[in-house]
Amino acid sequence: MAHRSVVAIAATCLFSLGFAQSGAPPATSPELLPLRSLDHHAFASGEKLSYVLHYGWLNAGVATLELKESPQDIAGRKVLHAVGIGESTGAFKAFYKVEDRYETYIDKSGVFPYLFIRRVNEGGYIINQDYVFMQRRQQVATQDQKTYDVPPHIQDMLSAFYFARTLDYANAKPGQEFSIPCFMDNEEWNLRMRFVKKETIKLRNGKYRCLKFQPVVQEGRVFKTNDDLNVWITDDANHIPVLAQAKVLVGSIKLELSGYEGLANPIAKE
Repeated sequence: MAHRSVVAIAATCLFSLGFAQSGAPPATSPELLPLRSLDHHAFASGEKLSYVLHYGWLNAGVATLELKESPQDIAGRKVLHAVGIGESTGAFKAFYKVEDRYETYIDKSGVFPYLFIRRVNEGGYIINQDYVFMQRRQQVATQDQKTYDVPPHIQDMLSAFYFARTLDYANAKPGQEFSIPCFMDNEEWNLRMRFVKKETIKLRNGKYRCLKFQPVVQEGRVFKTNDDLNVWITDDANHIPVLAQAKVLVGSIKLELSGYEGLANPIAKE
């Protein structure tokens, strides 16, 4: 259970910017919703981000996030295909094997999902999820043939990572919260993070000018206090996470950017 918590937190930090979860009731289904378009330049096809996960002093795993143009349009709209892969490495892999794969097909201009695929194998713990987002109907259909009413332009746990990068943090004040509705594990959640401050941090591959956030978490379950999870994203138009640190009930973990390519904008690196 302790190892599973480590992997779950890593996935949370990376795939949804470490936002925490608070339940919300399902929405009623209105008439067909017009699909939005956003004016943003936070990411583009060809982007690839690489990360290293440390559990205490161990190099526990690696993860990648890759974004490509989908060859197939949906309802005449361009689509991006994002794939997130995580796996355990080294000594950690010897006693706890992790092979995780997350995929989402995102509306290119509106930045909301049409299809989410999750394949998780963590020490024999298996999760297989397939969600079809019927955005105009404000519904999600799951692999077990159930349909849920959801708010407009709801996100999945991977598309939320990309949508969060389109938000405007230029005038964020310390303590200000940002919230995104998301559908995961057959439920609607409100994903929240609190802005802390601007900060320059030093990693193994250089210094980055960052915005520091604290996800709003449930204390006492995996985290001791609400201050035990911190995420740093670049203070530029890319808004990519470069570092996530978490103190958990069974130790500490750190997720660190190890490489990047195909960014849509110059990175805030000194």
